[in-house]
Amino acid sequence: MTTNEDRPKEKQRGPVTLRRERSEEPTTTDQRLLDSRGPSAWVHTDPWRVMRIQAEFVEGFGALAEVPRAVTVFGSARTPRDHPEYELGRKIGAALAEAGFAALTGGGPGTMEAVNRGASEAGGLSIGLGIELPFEQGLNPWVDLGVNFRYFFVRKTMFIKYAQAFICLPGGFGTLDELFEALTLVQTKKVTKFPIVLFGSDYWGGLHSWLQDVVFKTGKVGEKDLALIHVTDDVDDAISVVEDAYRAWEEVH
Repeated sequence: MTTNEDRPKEKQRGPVTLRRERSEEPTTTDQRLLDSRGPSAWVHTDPWRVMRIQAEFVEGFGALAEVPRAVTVFGSARTPRDHPEYELGRKIGAALAEAGFAALTGGGPGTMEAVNRGASEAGGLSIGLGIELPFEQGLNPWVDLGVNFRYFFVRKTMFIKYAQAFICLPGGFGTLDELFEALTLVQTKKVTKFPIVLFGSDYWGGLHSWLQDVVFKTGKVGEKDLALIHVTDDVDDAISVVEDAYRAWEEVH
């Protein structure tokens, strides 16, 4: 039987048990909270980051909870306003608004701005979910409802949770990251009835061919996995895919 003499020195810090030399902490949690004279390094600790992460989820859920049906559109932040892809983004944003969908983007410049602009000009809801980056300038002026995030994974959750589809215009690593995350979630049935449209066959055709000719043929994905991707150059076709998937989703729910 273990006696009190055999037990190591112990101290409780909420749900955490500290023993031996770790139990010799000179202050309590309340003291550290109320004493303003201590160092400020604690705001950069991992436990404090958890609270920030939690706050971002709460803020995002609260801001977007009453958003109507929406489609997330991705594309490059580097697209200039005089580029044909910018005008294409405006057309897609307007088409989504006319079909009754909110346009949800990363809120930045380039293609994201174009989609937000098109939706806003067409009288639809234009949403931007920004991210803290050293080289981007905050939310574009065409965002009607905007939320800024520190953490990519929180932002990604919002992109998926509050959208009924993804449309990917030509973009870089960020667009590819979101594309393959969405594909993985649909493939593993974490989300259902969620179409993924790649807009621009010239841009996406090589990737789609590689998935078909290499990834599929070597058995890394199945036919149903390839069918998750729809490549198109037509705005009406893209909107039709979104609407068909939404009707299928409504039937289930």
